[in-house]
Amino acid sequence: MPPPAVILCRPQLGENIGAAARAMMNFGLADLRLVAPRDGWPNPAAEAMAAGATDILANASIYQTAKEAVADLTHVWATTARQRYMLKPAHTPRHAAQAMRAAATGGEAAGVLFGPERTGLENDEVALADAILAIPASPRSSSLNLAQAVLVTGYEWFQAADASPAEEVREGRTRPATKEELEGFFGHLIGELDECGFLRNRQHRPIMVRNIRNMFLRAGLFEQEVRTLRGIVTCLVSGRKPLPPPGEER
Repeated sequence: MPPPAVILCRPQLGENIGAAARAMMNFGLADLRLVAPRDGWPNPAAEAMAAGATDILANASIYQTAKEAVADLTHVWATTARQRYMLKPAHTPRHAAQAMRAAATGGEAAGVLFGPERTGLENDEVALADAILAIPASPRSSSLNLAQAVLVTGYEWFQAADASPAEEVREGRTRPATKEELEGFFGHLIGELDECGFLRNRQHRPIMVRNIRNMFLRAGLFEQEVRTLRGIVTCLVSGRKPLPPPGEER
């Protein structure tokens, strides 16, 4: 059963990357993805803190953007302790781990986005996710260290090994859309909305784009549905075509 990817967005300290890798090793996680690490990569400080998890560091994938890092994934959670004013489901690590196990039984790849130590994830990065992963903590101190957040998430994944929900039975041969396929649809749709003037209010455009993305992400689209939606957009843009005579193929 493939474990979820751990995606560290713009991590600042090599020590925290190394400690996160050690936490991953403790709980059977191996897919470490780094998005634009501040101090570059490789980082000697990370190796010093990894304590045996150097293989995870050596095999870490490097990306320039979070969008690139999640492109091959089907399900993504974004960790945040702040209110983002987005209509997304919010899961505890335990709930998210069970959902990840259910997805993994069907061969669907999952991942968790973690933000940089000082500021957390940007809104556009949170918008890439299907759901929020919020770790319950004291209201007086709700922000966790980066490696601590990875450890809690890994622990719940490991503990959920014997509590996986039954595999969902689906009709047909389609599969859940990957983030890359969804991004292709979003790019297509947003491009046409820009072209027709729907997003002409430059001040409100970023919020409107995030709201549109979130509407479709909540739908849990399948690959066939994404292709259908792209066909719909293309048809609407190209204009109405006359119907063929009765008896002829459309």
